Amino acid sequence: MNQVRTRLQSLGLLDRALAATTDEEIGALVEALGDDHREALERIAGGLEVADLRTAITKGRINGTMESIAVILTDACLADCITELGDHSDNPTTEQLQAVLPGIVERHGVAVTRIMLASTVAGEANASAVIRDLLKHDDVVKLPPQEAREVAPLPPLVDDDPEREAVRQKRREAKQRKQEEARARREQSARDRGKA
Repeated sequence: MNQVRTRLQSLGLLDRALAATTDEEIGALVEALGDDHREALERIAGGLEVADLRTAITKGRINGTMESIAVILTDACLADCITELGDHSDNPTTEQLQAVLPGIVERHGVAVTRIMLASTVAGEANASAVIRDLLKHDDVVKLPPQEAREVAPLPPLVDDDPEREAVRQKRREAKQRKQEEARARREQSARDRGKA
C-alpha cells in the first residue's frame, strides 16, 4: 500500500509541475524539439498542439502517457542536468543539485526544470526523496501551491441502446415467469399435502 501511495504522490508532483506550466511555455518546448522528439510526442499525444498535449496529460495520468510526454519535453533539460552533475548524476545530494539548478533554470526555465525534476521522481530515480524535497521546499524550483479543483459528480449512466433494453426486458419476463411457475408448484404441492 505504501508503494502505491508513494507512486500516486510522485505522479501528483508531475501533474502539478505540468499544470503550473503555461501554454506558451509548453508551446515553446514543442517548437524547440527535434524531429524525432516531435514525432514521438505526436504519436503519444495525438497531435502537437498544446490542447492535444493537455488532453493527453489529463487522460494519461495513470497509464504512463503523462510521464512519457514529460520525458520527451524535458529531454534536453535532463541531459544538461546530468552533464552538470557529472559523476554525481546517478544519486546527487541536495547540495549537489542546489549547486547546478540555478544554471539549469537559467538555460531552460523554471517550469521545464520543475517538470524534469518531477518526472525523475515519477521515474523512481535514486535521488527521488531529495528531489521531492526540493520540489516542495527549495526557493529556486519549489512548486506553487496546488490550486483547489472543483469536482463535479459524474452524470448518471444512460444506456439508450434499444437492443440491450430488449434483452433486459426478456430477462425480466423470464424471471417473472419462473417465479410464477415456482409459486404454482408450491401451491400445488401444498394442495397435494392437504389431500393426503
